[in-house]
Formats: sequence, C-alpha cells, structure tokens
Amino acid sequence: MSTCSVSKGCFVFKPSPKKRRVTQETANDFRIKTDDSEDSELRFITCQSLWNQIKSETEQIQEDLNKQLFDNLVSFLRQSHSEFQEKTSEWTCRMKSREIPTAALVLGVNVTDHDITFKSLSEVLQNNITPYIALLEAKDCPGIKNLMQKLMGQLMNCYIDVDSLEDEDYVQVSQNRIRCSMTSLISWYESVTKKTDSENLSKKRTSSSRHWQSPPVVVIFKDMESFTTKVLQDFIVISSQHIRELPLVLIFGIATSPMIIHNLLPHSVSSLLCIELFQSLSCKEHLSTVIDKLLLTTQFPFKLGEKVLQVLINIFLYHDFSVQNFIKGFQLCIIEHFYSQPLSVLCCQLVDAKKRINYLSHDQCENIRRLPSFRRYVEGQVSEKQIALLTEDSCIKEVTLKLLEDLNVYHENYVSVLRCLHVFTSSLPKYPLGKQIRELHCACLENRVWETEEYESSLQLARMLNKSDLVTMLQQCVEIFVSSSGKEFDKTVEKLKDFLTQFQKLEEAFQEQDVSVSSQKELQKKTDLYHLQKTLLELKESRRSKKLTKFEMLRFEVVDYIDSLVRNYLVPADHKTLHEIVYFNTASVLREHLNAAPRIALHTALNNPYCYLKNQALKSGGGSISNKAPDICIVYKLHLECGRLINLVDWLEAFSTVVMAAEGPNADAPSSDQVDDIIHARFIRAVSELELLGFIKPSKQKTDHVARLTWGGC
Repeated sequence: MSTCSVSKGCFVFKPSPKKRRVTQETANDFRIKTDDSEDSELRFITCQSLWNQIKSETEQIQEDLNKQLFDNLVSFLRQSHSEFQEKTSEWTCRMKSREIPTAALVLGVNVTDHDITFKSLSEVLQNNITPYIALLEAKDCPGIKNLMQKLMGQLMNCYIDVDSLEDEDYVQVSQNRIRCSMTSLISWYESVTKKTDSENLSKKRTSSSRHWQSPPVVVIFKDMESFTTKVLQDFIVISSQHIRELPLVLIFGIATSPMIIHNLLPHSVSSLLCIELFQSLSCKEHLSTVIDKLLLTTQFPFKLGEKVLQVLINIFLYHDFSVQNFIKGFQLCIIEHFYSQPLSVLCCQLVDAKKRINYLSHDQCENIRRLPSFRRYVEGQVSEKQIALLTEDSCIKEVTLKLLEDLNVYHENYVSVLRCLHVFTSSLPKYPLGKQIRELHCACLENRVWETEEYESSLQLARMLNKSDLVTMLQQCVEIFVSSSGKEFDKTVEKLKDFLTQFQKLEEAFQEQDVSVSSQKELQKKTDLYHLQKTLLELKESRRSKKLTKFEMLRFEVVDYIDSLVRNYLVPADHKTLHEIVYFNTASVLREHLNAAPRIALHTALNNPYCYLKNQALKSGGGSISNKAPDICIVYKLHLECGRLINLVDWLEAFSTVVMAAEGPNADAPSSDQVDDIIHARFIRAVSELELLGFIKPSKQKTDHVARLTWGGC
C-alpha cells in the first residue's frame, strides 16, 4: 500500500476481519465467577455446541422465510432482464418512456434486521442474476457526487469485500481519480460485458452459465426514507436518460409504507420508474416461527422461564420489533445459564447426560441436593429414601437420571398438548388465552393455567362451538398427536378419532343445529363483558330447563376430555424436579443487560465510583467525598450540593479543599503555586467533561457561573 502524502501524517490500515486472531481463553472465563472450576471447560464446550446448533437453525429459519420473497424478486429481475436482451416491443416502449425497473421492497419497521436481509438478497442475486450489485446507505450519500462515487466504487470492485479492500488494484483506481459520472459507468459496463462475452466464446462451456451475457446492474437503496429528495431525483433522472445503454434495476428498501416513494419524489420523477411492490413476512410471524422452532421443541434441551421469555417478548413488542435482537437476547440467556449454573453441564441431550451423570463428583452431587426443586422432592419421600438421597452419591445419581428422563418426557408431552389447546383457544372470541401460541405458553409457564379465569372463560366459549369448527379442531389435534414424539398419546389419538366417528354418525334435527349455530353467532356479536356474561347466564338457565341434545352432550364430553389433558400435561415447569438444570429463570440479570438505564448508570458511576472500579480506596461513607476519587466524581458530587446557578470560583475552592485534604499543613510553600496550577487544570478538565455529559452549561446571566441541567436544574 502507498502512503504518499503532501504532509506528514499517521496512516492507519484496518486489518481484514478474516486475518484477526481469535483468543482461545474464553473457556477460562467460566472459572472466574466461583472458586469451583469443576467441569468449566465441559460447560463451555456444551454451551458453544448448543449455540452453534441454534444459530444454524435460526439461519435456516431466516432462509426459509425469505425464500418466497427472494424467488419473486429473482423472477422480476429475470423478466426485466430478458426483455432487455430480447428487445421486445414492450421493453422498447418502456425504453422510449425511459422507465427504470424498480422493486419496492417493504421490510417493516424492524430496521436492525434489514442488514441481514439485504446481505442474503445480494448473495442470492449474485448467484442467480448478476455480479454487479451495489448497496447504498443514506449516510454515505449526502449528495449525488458521493452516491456516484460509492456506486462506482462498489461495482468496479464487486468481488472484493468492502471491509478488506486492500488490493493494489483498488488503491490504484482510487489514486487515478476516475471521473464518477454515468458516462464513465456505461463505458466500464460495456468493457466488462465485452470482455465477458469474449471469454465465454473462447471457452467451450459444458454447462449453462449462471449469469446472462449482459447482466443488469442492481442498485439497492437500503434505507430509502433516509435519502434526501434531491439525491434521489437527480440519480433517477440521470439514470433514465441512459437506460438504453445501461440495464439498471433499482431496489428500494422501505421500512414504513410504499407511499413514501410518492411523498419523496414528484410525479415527473416517479413516472420514470416502473415500480413493482414486494412485501416481506411480518416480524411478528417471524418471531412466532423462531419461538416455535427454538423453544416449543425437544430438539434443544435449553429452555426459558416465563419471566425471562416475557422480558424478551416485551423488548421485541415495545422497543424495536427486531428478531435478531431477540435471538441475541436468547444467546445471552444461554451464556448466562451455563456461566452461573454449575449443573448446566447436564443441560444436553439425554444420551450425553446419562454418560455425564456417572462421572459427577461429590461437589456436583451436593449442588444437586441444594436445588430447591430437589429439596421438595426429598421432602416427599419416606425417611429411608431421604437418608439415602442426602448421604449416598450413587443413589442421587440414579435418581437424577430418572428425573431427567421424566423431565424429557414432560417436555415431549407438554409441547403436543400445548399445540392442541392452542387449536381450541386461538379461534375463540376475544382470545381469552391469547391469539399467539407464545402467549399461551407464557400463561402455562406462569402458573396452573386451569386455575385462571381466562381458562374458565375459554372452556365456556368452547362448549358453544358449532359442529364444523369442532370437527376441524379435532382433526388438527389428531394430526398433532400422531406427529408427536410422545409415547403416551396412542390412547388419546384413539379417543379423538372415536369422537370424530360419533360426530359423523350424529344426526340431529336442523332446528336444534340452527339454535346452536345462532347462539354462537349471537355470542360473537357481543363485544362487551356485560352482554357476554348475560348470554352465558341465559344459556345456563336454558340448559337447566331444557334437556341437552346428543350433539351438546358430545360437545361437552370433548371439551372435558381436552380439559383433562391440560390438567395432566400442562403443569408449570417450575413444579418439575431438576427444572433448574435446563431452565433459565434469572430475569433480573437479563433486564440489567438488555434494558439499559444510562441515566441511572451514569449517576451511579459518578456518585459511587467504587461500584464500577472496585477500588477499596474509593469506599466512602454516606455523603462524604473521597479525595481518592476521580476528579469528575469530586466535581459531580460538589455540583449536587449547589443550586440552579453554580459559582465557578466557589466550586474551584471546594474542589481544591477536597483534593488538598491529603496533603496536610506541612506542604512546601514553593511548590504550592505549582500544585494550585495543576489543581486548576484538573478542575477545568473535570468541568469540561461534566459539560460534555450534559450536566451543566454556560450561563448568560453571569459570566462566572454555570447552570445545572439535571436534578432540579433549569
């Protein structure tokens, strides 16, 4: 690399990410929290292996969810490209009107997830359509000149990673200062395509090429809303004038609404675009798929407790709608669980857990005995069994193995019954137990769901379902239990099929069926709780006076059977023994890391620096100011004692008094002036830092005063 410069300077070359060394000391971090470093390396390996599996699963989910969207985009680009190649009349008409093929890609407000989507999209387009792809961001394109420089820079180096542009060719191109204009871009494109055509003709191709002879140039505007109107207008107008020479295709990344195109661009400019709309999958549906694949499955042994899961969902719903941030929070839970829980070494597949149980040490057995759920289990045993569990390690290993097997069976049965219950409750009016399965899952983890009012309301509504809906739900439940890995549902499947057979044989009078259907429709029309309760009471009184029909009796029997399944299999996880091994329940730790409170953290750091620095010399009593504290902390504490306006002279004297407290009265007189100058400089620096943080500002009322901005300031 060349470091030629007119003046002397410091040249920084950013290393390639691929060449950075990764330290291998991460496993040692698991030994820092406690003195017990036993199995720390095995816990780290287990944590890393589990996360790699979950990461690959989430990537596969992302790929599957975006497949339909990317296929539609590829077909759109192929169509516009083929029309340009074949010179059809339709394309000719479009060229005459100077229209640019444009894809309006609506991705939603979860902006933090857009980078991964665009990265995957660019890879798909490079593999199927064209190697000439440019991704532009508004922060890099404040003007049309910057946009053209960024565009040509990416296109001319389309095979080089943006983060590691260290080749001599790139440096040479940058030094030659190629004029960034549309004419230069067209000349470059013609030379590249001619070179590609000559190479293809000289070689005997055994298979069809993945790119066409003259592939289009795709320009992706990642955040269209952030681009200035003038930049977009100029680029579109210039591009439309050269669309015959350059097969350009635009992709607009939109976070809000497609109407933003017409809001940003006047009609004279938007008429130059041939826009086709593409809608990505909703981020809520994406989250539901992630939870379904990661939590409501027996593939991964690690689970989240109700409070922890609720924290992650609340951050998603009320902060950013980012699925990637949800996955990062999930990763944090995994790391924290394996870091803080010594028994997480058993949080693995059941086959591996059986082998590891045999090698548990005495200290690990003691850790099992300390678990609250295991204590409750011991208290429920007979006295001889209690003594054996508390004294013999071999006995506790046998019991631990059995309890882990029971916990694994519990998870298999829990997921199937939960899905079955969701089938019944997701279509009820007002959704008493929630519309999404994640809401039902949280309700079941929190407490016994059958003891809640919402569950009772759901049962009452389910007892008024019509025949067609009930049969459809039973068929879905049969499919769920048949595909389940649980071995206890053979009789359940037979029972549900028996219900379906009875419904098929059931012949009721049309009048009775009409009454049942009309009551259901009338119930759905009521929107307030008063009319709902009134209708239920009327139906209850009518049933007392009228004999139930065969259909109603069978419907009651079906609902009661589903209720029995719920009571047997949807027991909260914290009621199961050894749930602490696989469940992460420390929601406070998660809130501390994810729900940042910068104002509180800043006040704590300045008011009590020992909280972060952990220096014993910084410990001070309540209200006292230690001269060992950093200067900004001393200045901050002194400013808390002042009013709205702070006299800088008095502030400096107080600061000097605190700092000089350790000097004593025997300080040398000749050096006192020098010390005062140093203290004065330290004070000026501390006050400047406090102003930079936003606690004070200069006052126009008095030149030698500053005004407070927080905690009672102006």
